Amino acid sequence: MPVLAGAGAGLSLTPWGLPPLLWLALVPLWSVGPRQAALWGGVAVLVSHGWLLWLHPLTWLGVPAPLSLPLVLLILLVCSALGAGLVALWSLVVQRLDRRRWDTALLAAALWALAEQGLATGPLFWVGLAVAPLPHDRPLAGLAALGGGGLVTLVQLLLSWLLARRRWPALLLVLLLGHGLGAAALALADGADPGAPLQVLAVQPGQATRRKFEPDSQRRLQDLLQRARLRAAALTPSPPLLLPEGTLPLDDRPAREPAVPLLGGGFRRQDGGERSSVLWLPAGADRPRAWVDKHRLVPLGEWVPLADRIPWEGLSAVGGLQPGPADRRLPLPWPAGDAAVAICYELADGRALARAVDAGAGWLLAVANLDPYPPLLQHQFLNLARLRAIETGRWLVSVANTGPTAVVDPAGQVVQQLPAGGPQLGLLDLRGRRSLSPYDRWGNGPLLLLSAGVAALAARSHRV
Repeated sequence: MPVLAGAGAGLSLTPWGLPPLLWLALVPLWSVGPRQAALWGGVAVLVSHGWLLWLHPLTWLGVPAPLSLPLVLLILLVCSALGAGLVALWSLVVQRLDRRRWDTALLAAALWALAEQGLATGPLFWVGLAVAPLPHDRPLAGLAALGGGGLVTLVQLLLSWLLARRRWPALLLVLLLGHGLGAAALALADGADPGAPLQVLAVQPGQATRRKFEPDSQRRLQDLLQRARLRAAALTPSPPLLLPEGTLPLDDRPAREPAVPLLGGGFRRQDGGERSSVLWLPAGADRPRAWVDKHRLVPLGEWVPLADRIPWEGLSAVGGLQPGPADRRLPLPWPAGDAAVAICYELADGRALARAVDAGAGWLLAVANLDPYPPLLQHQFLNLARLRAIETGRWLVSVANTGPTAVVDPAGQVVQQLPAGGPQLGLLDLRGRRSLSPYDRWGNGPLLLLSAGVAALAARSHRV
């Protein structure tokens, strides 16, 4: 049973996006012990993060062919083991409480939700339970505007407990209340201030990462960028070119003719190290005027522990990098306002983007590579983007090497999307806004207060 339930949970986290499957898959966790819970968590991670297998082959990075597949399997198994350990720890806490009590269910759900929020700030987290309602149950995902992804996670765990206890009237009440509040939050986001218009010309290179630095690949990229410059220059005013993560090589000087503004992924030097960044260059500028550095680096891919002592630069084409500041706000001289930037899997951290929005960012920008991974990862990335747009009440534009390159509105709807896979150019329209969602203002504060209150009630009831 834990194996089947864990597999169901993994499948529910995209591409299917079937929240009732997740609720049913969570039901056994309320009755099993830590060992079976660990099995559930390990299988769930294996299924939901199976795209890691597409790292193989690693021969282009210098890994010997016989070691490539074992190394990739080891990475996936380590992630699975970490997931198993966390779910087992959660189960141990639940086991020490009275599982039949509503305060135990609420406290356990809040602890899981807070754990996901905490993990999202670290190096080993991608998708959690909060993304399960998307894309098919936007009203439930709408709760993210009120309490972030943590609230969405809490409600789904509570629904699974009600299913496990067969408390049908309460289950119906929570379903109606959760969907009603979420739908109302989405309606408010739809009807909020329209904001200042912003048009960008997105460039989706469609480059194979394993051949990125070959002369033919670089020539095709430069041809695509020149076509983009000519197209932007023909428009008045010229929209900025929007480039995905890692497009501009280190110390690259963009062509000046025709002169068009550029906003996109590249690299820069600081303090003797290299950083992956989103760079802003006005029309005609040969150096960036503003930037946001990648703060959350990929373990082994961009960051290696003890890198100053180990002669290995990691499992990526860029080698070892230095992290930048945690601030995600990129100042831009546009009516649409500043951007809140997520580079690659920084998109998993909704709180960092909400802080940038609270500080004045008018829209969200997500840049990524995502090659050589399969479409499964693109679906997960796009659904994370939809959740971030709902949380912050902001328009979001995503531009990625092979996709997704898309625009998401504040209600979590994909309103424009370029075909995935190959090279594409596309004019994308969005808006910068000023209004703030409850999550922008209060973050995880309400969730923390709820957890503390329920914990106090549970402790008092156990004393009595």
